[in-house]
Parts: sequence; structure tokens; C-alpha cells
Amino acid sequence: MPSENGKAPAVKLSLPLEYQQDLFSELRSEDELVILARGLGLLRVVTNLLHSYDVAGNNLIVVVGADERENGWIGEALAEHAAISRASLARGLSQVNTDMMSVGTREKMYSQGGIFTITSRILVVDLLSKLLNPESITGLIILHSERVVATSLEAFIIRIYRQLNKEGFLKAFSDNPEPFTTGFAPLATMMRNLFLRKSSLWPRFHVTVAKSLEGRKQAEVIELEVPMTESMRDIQNAILECVEVSISELKKAGTGLELDDWTLDSALHRSFDVIIRRQLDPIWHRVSYRTRQIVNDLTVLQSILHALLTYDAVSFNKYLDTILAAHQPPPGSNRQNQSPWLFLDAANTIFETAKRRVYTGQADDAEAQGVKTTLPDSLRPVLEEQPKWALLAEILQEVERDVYFNPTMRDDSNGTILIMCSDQGTSRQIREYLQTKDVTQEDTTDEELIRDDSVKAQPSATFMMRKKLRGYLSWKKDFARVSASLFNENQKALEGFNDQKSINGYRGKGPPNKRRRIRGGSASSAGAGRPINGSLQIAEESTSQVDRLMADIQPDEVDAMQREEVAVDLLEDMEDYFELYEMGDLVVIHPYDGDMDEHLLEEVRPRYVVMYEPDAAFIRRVEVYRSSHNDRGVRVYFMYYGGSVEEQRYLSAVRKEKDAFTRLIREKGNMAVTLTLDGKGPDDPQEQFLRTVNTRIAGGGRLAATAEPPRVVVDVREFRSSLPSLLHARSMVVIPCMLTVGDYVLSPTICIERKSVRDLISSFKNGRLFNQAETMLQHYKHPMLLIEFDQNKSFTLDPFAEHTTAIAIAANPSDLQSRLVLLTLAFPRLKVIWSSSPYQTAEIFEELKKNQEEPDPIKAVQIGLNAGEDPNDQSFNQTPQDMLRAVPGITAKNMNRITLEVDSILEVSNLDEGALDDLVGKEAGRQVYRFFNKSVFDD
Repeated sequence: MPSENGKAPAVKLSLPLEYQQDLFSELRSEDELVILARGLGLLRVVTNLLHSYDVAGNNLIVVVGADERENGWIGEALAEHAAISRASLARGLSQVNTDMMSVGTREKMYSQGGIFTITSRILVVDLLSKLLNPESITGLIILHSERVVATSLEAFIIRIYRQLNKEGFLKAFSDNPEPFTTGFAPLATMMRNLFLRKSSLWPRFHVTVAKSLEGRKQAEVIELEVPMTESMRDIQNAILECVEVSISELKKAGTGLELDDWTLDSALHRSFDVIIRRQLDPIWHRVSYRTRQIVNDLTVLQSILHALLTYDAVSFNKYLDTILAAHQPPPGSNRQNQSPWLFLDAANTIFETAKRRVYTGQADDAEAQGVKTTLPDSLRPVLEEQPKWALLAEILQEVERDVYFNPTMRDDSNGTILIMCSDQGTSRQIREYLQTKDVTQEDTTDEELIRDDSVKAQPSATFMMRKKLRGYLSWKKDFARVSASLFNENQKALEGFNDQKSINGYRGKGPPNKRRRIRGGSASSAGAGRPINGSLQIAEESTSQVDRLMADIQPDEVDAMQREEVAVDLLEDMEDYFELYEMGDLVVIHPYDGDMDEHLLEEVRPRYVVMYEPDAAFIRRVEVYRSSHNDRGVRVYFMYYGGSVEEQRYLSAVRKEKDAFTRLIREKGNMAVTLTLDGKGPDDPQEQFLRTVNTRIAGGGRLAATAEPPRVVVDVREFRSSLPSLLHARSMVVIPCMLTVGDYVLSPTICIERKSVRDLISSFKNGRLFNQAETMLQHYKHPMLLIEFDQNKSFTLDPFAEHTTAIAIAANPSDLQSRLVLLTLAFPRLKVIWSSSPYQTAEIFEELKKNQEEPDPIKAVQIGLNAGEDPNDQSFNQTPQDMLRAVPGITAKNMNRITLEVDSILEVSNLDEGALDDLVGKEAGRQVYRFFNKSVFDD
């Protein structure tokens, strides 16, 4: 490396812990894959490593796989390191993406060197087009290496780099060990994809890590187990019962899959529904509608389980209302069943108990006399508070007492209180509670406050919950109107569908001689209590009851005195009111944010940390922070619901990570060394010779040999898929170009348009495919349409039938298969190729290229362009066009004018009727204007 020639400049690092220093020394001496436990400061090690190369000033380092926040972290850290080290040659981090710079700008930046973070799609195109010469790169840094699979863009980039650059370094990092333990020999497979020989494992129980974090003064941790309320426990048990029943129904479905991992314990993990769907994908077309429904229900039940512990009682009940409405049958559905879990007794427990946490009925005279009523005549608010709120208030009071009795700081901490939670919604909830917990209601008299000091001192969420209940009741009125409107549309659509079926003469029944006798248990003989599609009806409160409850919780004088949230501050009279807060007076509420939490701890320097929800990675970050600073004391309050799913998830996550590292250590000890480090596997000598022979000897020509490998011209937009990587792996030269006609050009006569099945459906809907087929027929002798399926999914069109409703099929029988027939009838020369996976597509391309001349990239780019036209100016964003085509009044003729005259759909929606008339005509303009300005409350 250029940086290692001559005397190395002085480098000041910020790695205070022993394990960080050992890891840095390893990385400087050799290439390796580093797998570090979460929370141990992976980005800190990466930034120090990059800084050590940056100070030399003559390196070209490329960072691959970093997201936007990590780019900000790395750039800020490199600038800070350069200032501390006073490195005049350091250049910092340069970001490369299409939004900021052109091709010429990128080429100039690459020639100057430095540290670059480049998106994978841009980097692979620049490497293939030699805009960035792989031989000039000093080294690659791969972040999130667990994502590097054989078909990923990152693996494609590493292969190109290693084929042309044998000297540069390559270092890969990951702080997620679980993906490295799935499949056969996963660590060896991953290292083969990364072209690395050595791996370095750093779990939390590593000797050096444990010594670094436990040898010095540790943080003071206070563990607080919060008991759930009886209602919360009942709801949690009911949800788990629904999950257990759903899993047992899945097992009965006879899918033929391995079912040992489908247990209630594994269902507590957030990714359980994703794992089940991934296992079912190859046979998704064969599983029943009920099985698909249960898989979707597991996702819903997991979200309810999460909401129970994080939402307040009113918001949770509101969330259940939206779930119930969302599970009504869609327009056009004539199925006689809803989600199975909704018919369980446990589901009734969930909805009824959630409602009782918000408000309940009050017995009246009619009930006292034994008269049965559906609901009590009056409602009263209950407004159950989350148990963690009161404990949080106690913790803050304890902190205040501690600060009062120990006013002088004995360390370098700021005295700030930092409260960490799971997401922004919980953060807003905590902030609102802390702002209003001391507000007393008007019905509490001064005499009561004087007589009982505990009333004044006791924090309460009554004000906040009454405000939420008012918002919920007004929302429910509007929600009921919208639901009724949508339900009427559903029923009309169903009636239209049934009328359309009745054209055959028997109104959905068989001929008279084929009809069966209807028995009492059949759906046809069921009473009128349930609609035709079997939608579930829940008893609702009457309007008068809701109005009385609304009157009871109207804002009083105390409520009116509270200041509303400030959404926009115009900063008027800023000089009179602007001042800096004392850090000791601040309570900072922040959601967990991965590696960004390390920045937060360094900047805030809190004395007290309240973990409102458990997170193993953040505990380690506090350990690293405390061990890195001897002069900063930290007290951590660790809160969790005892006997809850929250506790089980935390313990299970810690156990899974430990098991993953144990398996990795075992595999590393038994792993063979991978020797294919040049990016190319050993070729068959016969195949290598035949590749150099041009077999086009028709017309008396001579057998000629050429050393050129086969070439494929690929549209740059196709690099989102894995096919270019697989073509390159089969020793084809991939030439990226901006193509106007087709996606792949295999020869001067063969052009291929590649479509995934979802893309094929959307292309048929907007008519784009017919235009593409027509242009290919104009310019190429052998145009082809490639329909490519996913590798891990079924090779059939059946799973995609669920994207079209029964009404759409009945109204328009041109479904996917029939549209394909119409396409081939309209363009007889168009060949259709079916491929089960990108791997098979690469084989098909290889066969098609045999006995064919090589394509000319310049001619391929010029085809379809007018004289002097730039191919970069041809592309419009396709998704907004597809959305606009669905608007009433938009046709193929006026679509082009709108696209050229208007910048975005937002601008179209804000145009007045007159401006739309000028663009698309009077009648079409009226339809477009009414569509964007229609109220959802209108029938």
C-alpha cells in the first residue's frame, strides 16, 4: 500500500480499551472478517482504521454498505480525528451518489484519491465501465457483511475488485452474528463470498472484552421489575392463546415443512412471521387461503402484543378498532370467513378488556330491576395508566433527592437525566406524561390538598388520558362514518358482482336439477345477523352514551390553562427569551438508535440513565462508555415488565446471540482454508479453449480463434437485480449502458426485455409493455420477453392471482395469462422466455449467445434515440406515472402533456379546475379535479 512506504505520519487514535486496540492492530496487519457483538463500538474501530489510512494522503479507500446515518458518523469522526492529529494531508470522507454529482465529477474525484463511501449500484457501474479503475484502489471496507450473499451487489463488487487487484486490502465488518449461523457451513460460505481467509470473533464473553469492561469501575445498575396490571396480563394471555391456536392450525395444514421451530417461544421474536413466510414461499401457490390468512394473522398478533406494552390504554383501544376495520372483507370478496383468531373466545377477551381499560358502564335502574340491556345506559371513564409511568415518576423524584443532597459533582458528568425507549411514539408518550403528571383536576378541593399531602405529591396521568379520550371519541365518530361509507361501497360491489354472475341465468346457483337441499348448518340457511361475506359485527355504544361520556370529560379551567404543543416557532423576540439550558436541568428522552447512541452518550454525558425498555446492545454501550471514561459516573435504572413478552424477548435475544457466537467459534475451529482468492474459479481447459473459437464459418469461412470473452450490454437500471452479477460470474463481460430499447443486448439481432412477475403485472396495467415490445420489433430481428421468477419462490403464476380481486376478473376477463396471449397475438415475432430464477436466466443467456456475433455498445445506446438526443434525458420516474394513469380522466394522450408540463403528482393534485382544463380538456379536467378533491366522508 502506498501509505506504508516511507515514514508513517503520526496518528492519534481514540481507542481507550484494550480489546479495541488489539482489534485495530489485527486489522492493520492482515485482511479479515470481524464479527463483533452488538454495542461494543464497531463504528469507532472502523473510523480509527480509516483515519490511519487517511493521514497518509495518497490512498484511495472505498467504503461499501454504509447507510446515510453511518456516513454522517464516519465523516464527522474523520474530521474530528484529522483536527486532533493535525494531519494536513487528511481529506475526510466523500459521499458519491447520483443526486450530487455527474459522471465527470466522479471521475475527477476518483483521480484525486481519498476515502469514498459509494452506493453499491453506482460503484459496480463505475468499476465495470472503468470510471474507477479497480487497480488504483488501495482497499475496500465492507460494512454489514452479513448481507453479502452470492447474488448481492456487494459480492459482485468484491469479485470485480479481486479479479483486477490482488494487492489491495479487504476488510469486512459485522455486528450481527445470527445470519452467520443459518445453513450449511455458513461462515465458510460467507468468507468465500468475501474472498477472505481469516475471521475474527469478538463476543461479549471474549476474555479481552470482559477484562476491558469489568476490570475498571463499573456503572451502577438498578434493576426494576414492574408488575403488569390484571387487565394487561389478561390481554397478553389472550393474545398468546390466539398465537398458539394459529400455530397449531398451521401445523395441521400439512405443508410438509420442518415444524420443530414453530413454537410459542419462537413466536415471540419479531421476525417469526417473516421466517414462516420465507419457508412457505416455494409452496405458496399450493397452500390454502386459510393458511395464508393465518400467516398474515401472526404478523397482526405480534403487532398487538407490542402495542399492549408500549401504547397507552386509549391508543391501544383505538389501534384495535383499526385492526377490526381492516379485517373486514375487501371489496368484491365473497368468502364466508374472516381471520380465524377473531372467532376465538380469546379474541373477545382482547377487545372487551381493552375497552374496559378506557371506559366502562354504570348500572342503572333498568339493570337493577333485572331488565336485560345490551349496554348500560351511561358510561364512565376508567383510563387505566401504564404501570411504568408511576415508577418513572418515582425514579425522577429519587434523582432529584440525590441531586439535592449531593449538589457538587464529583466527576465529569453533566448531571443530565437520559431516558431511553424503543421508538419515537413511546418517546412522545413519556414526554407528554412528564409534562402533565403534576396537573391536578378541578374537582380536587384546596381543603383536600391541605389535609392530604399525598394527593399533591402523587403524579397522575389523568389530564393526559382525558385529553386522549376526547380525541378518541371524536375520532371514532368520523371513523364510523368512513367505515359505513366504505362498507356500503363493498356491499354495492358485491351486489354488482353477484348480478354479473347471475347473467348465466341461475343467480350463482346450479341448474334446478343439480341443486341440493339446504340444511340448517349451511351458510345459506344462516340467519340475517351476519352479512353475505361473513364480516364480524361487534356491539357498539349508542350515540347518546358517547355524547354523555364526552360531556363528562370536557376540558375544565385547569385543562384550558395548559399550554398546547408548539408546532412552529417563528422565533419572534428571540433575544428576550433565548437562553441556554443548564445541562443538569435537562431530561433527554431519546429512542434507541443503534450505533448513534454512542454519540448521544458522549455528547450528553448523563449522570443518570433510565432504560424505559430493555435493550442488550445499549447496556453494552453504557459499559463501553463508563469503562472509557474513569472520571464519569453513571447510574442506570433498568425497567421491564415482569412475566411479560418484553422480558422474554430480551432474555431470548441475549441467549440467541451467545449461541450464535458459540456455533461460529466451533465452525471456525473446524473450517478448512479457502484458496480461491483471485475472484475466479478454475476454468475447464476445454471450455476455455472453445470460448476463444468463433464457430460462425458459414459461407466457406475459416475457423477463427479469438481471445475475447462473450459480451453483454446491460441497461444501468438493471443493476438492481442479481442477473448482471451472475452473468459476470459466468465469465461474461458486462458492459453497463443507458439503453432506450430493451434491458439486455446479447447480439446485434437479439434484444431482451426482462420482467419480474410483479413488474409484468404493472406493465400490463399501464400499457408500457406493448410500447416496449413495439420498439424492440422495430430495431431488432429477434426481440424477446424474459419473465423471471424469484429463486426461493414457486415457479407458477398462481400466487400472483391474489393481487386481482374477483370483481376485476369478472368485469375484465383479461387476466395475466390471457393478456400474455393477446401480447403474442399482437406481436407474433416476440419470443417469450420463462425462467425459474436468475441462475437459470444466466444459463439461458449463455446458450443464446452461442454462434452469435458480439453486440456493439455504441449502436445499442443509439437505437431508439432521435438525432442528437441524450439517453440520460429519456428516463422519467415510472412509479408516479403509474399512479397518475389510475386517476379518472387521465388517458395515454393527455398523459404525455401532463408529464412534460407538471413536475410531480403533488402539483397535479393542487391545480385548480381551470388549469386542469387547459392541460387535459374540460371533461377530463373535471374528473381529475373531482378525484383529488373528493371527501372520504361523502357517500
